[in-house]
Amino acid sequence: MSNRSQRFMKLGAFLPAPGHHIAAWRHPDSQPAGGLDFDYYRSLALTAERGKFDMIFLSDGAGIRTHYKDEDELSRWGRMVHFEPLTLLSALAVVTKHIGLTATASTTYNEPFHIARKFASLDYLSGGRSGWNVVTSVTDLEAQNFNLERQPTHAVRYARAREFMVVAAKLWDSWEDDCFLYDKAAGRFFEPDKLHIPYHDGEFFKVRGPLNVARPPQGYPVIVQAGSSEDGQDFAAQWAEVVFTAQQTLEQAQAFYSGIKAQLSRYGRQPDELVVMPGVFPVVGRTSMEAEEKYEQLQALVDPAVGMGLLTGLLGDVDLSDYPVDGPLPELPVTEGSTSRQQLVYDQARHQGLTIRELYLSVSGARGHRFILGSPEEIADQLEEWFIHRGADGFNIMPPYLPGGLDDFVDLVVPVLQKRGLFRNEYEGGTLRENLGLKRPVNQHLLVKG
Repeated sequence: MSNRSQRFMKLGAFLPAPGHHIAAWRHPDSQPAGGLDFDYYRSLALTAERGKFDMIFLSDGAGIRTHYKDEDELSRWGRMVHFEPLTLLSALAVVTKHIGLTATASTTYNEPFHIARKFASLDYLSGGRSGWNVVTSVTDLEAQNFNLERQPTHAVRYARAREFMVVAAKLWDSWEDDCFLYDKAAGRFFEPDKLHIPYHDGEFFKVRGPLNVARPPQGYPVIVQAGSSEDGQDFAAQWAEVVFTAQQTLEQAQAFYSGIKAQLSRYGRQPDELVVMPGVFPVVGRTSMEAEEKYEQLQALVDPAVGMGLLTGLLGDVDLSDYPVDGPLPELPVTEGSTSRQQLVYDQARHQGLTIRELYLSVSGARGHRFILGSPEEIADQLEEWFIHRGADGFNIMPPYLPGGLDDFVDLVVPVLQKRGLFRNEYEGGTLRENLGLKRPVNQHLLVKG
């Protein structure tokens, strides 16, 4: 067996109902009401688990983040309402056995105690399969649900996020793993010397502790992060164990991969302590022609107002209404939103010479992530190229519409990857960490004792 076959690709299933394409809800085979249908999500989770995916991934925002002119325009969007992800994943923990359960939660509009408690609880409910996608949030629309008119600056959001992680780690480490005795005869519930009350007092948070959940089965939930800005990469180098990222070419992916791995040493970490998983929007057909037809079917359903709203959001809430839709994208300042995604979309427009209309159609599915289209073998070829040439450790799969797009990948592409020795046939372990090849973090108080 070659060395390549001993390194298995990691796969995440990124599952927003009813799919990633902005017109997915209008597809004849989609389920527009799926966002609030538990049976729908249970079926998706079991499909991903049947495909031996490492995790399902649920994004989230603190409110409706769609950019719209009025309620009439908003009514044309298809992803307005959905479950709160931690609640949904807690239910899915009961009906799945192996797949990781990763939810997004913001450090800007939450408190460390709440988040530490919820993810510790999910880790127990799932037997050690929880993951936390850490975000700082990106829109003023979210801020306006929390007594603010505008979101904090990029720098302030990341400063808060760094302290947030320190506090969360202190809370998870409140109790040593073997702290609880449950000794009925002696009347001793836990060993007092193995309790560590945080007493944190910092710039953003004052938290006494301890956490009222024991240390999670994984120690910490797997920490996931998706920012590619300078601040985002530094945050990932210190805290992240999985990075979701967006690149268009192998050269860009290799540069990001080697660059982010090199930064780990600044925090005393090794390259294999971080799993890099670019987002991929795959349109799979039994033939290339069938894949083209599937994509064109979705593209034909794009509402121009929805396309412009999507582009406005990706560019950081800029107002494009004064510019001709069939003209070039103007030079616009970078805003306080997701700076790395803004730059990626700008670069795509410049390099491909796209008009505003062509640009919103171009990002209508992948949103700046890698877009691949073809037969199962052609899709596998492109994933294999990035994987073996160190542009990725795996991929966050973004189905165009659900459930069909996920079914296509699991039933058609996964068997090709398995046949090539690129992907597992069975799960390696019982926890998300074990399946990702990540170590369980040592309680920081034991490091001090040692």
